[in-house]
Amino acid sequence: MVPLPFSQAAAVDPEEAFVASLSSCHLLWFLSIAAKRGYRVDHYVDAATGVMGANAEGRTAMLQVNLRPEVTFSGERIPDAAGHEELHQLAHHECFIANSVRTEIVCRPSLKPA
Repeated sequence: MVPLPFSQAAAVDPEEAFVASLSSCHLLWFLSIAAKRGYRVDHYVDAATGVMGANAEGRTAMLQVNLRPEVTFSGERIPDAAGHEELHQLAHHECFIANSVRTEIVCRPSLKPA
């Protein structure tokens, strides 16, 4: 939000850190729940993005965060698409950061073949 030359283009700004914190919280809960269910996660990457705009009060806010985790499992137990979706729903439900903000959080997971 702070224009150049008063900021550093390579630095992480608060808005990016906010999106990253939601993504990281979701990731950690997802991995914890998957491990407890006996799943082995080989690869997890999230191309999370945020959408800023005016909120209902007309103030600039992070209106939406879009999580796009891509997950690859291996081993004897691999969840089907519905099981994979459930893991993400549970992770979202448990994420204390997601539970603490008014921002809409949308998760669009992708199950990648091993």
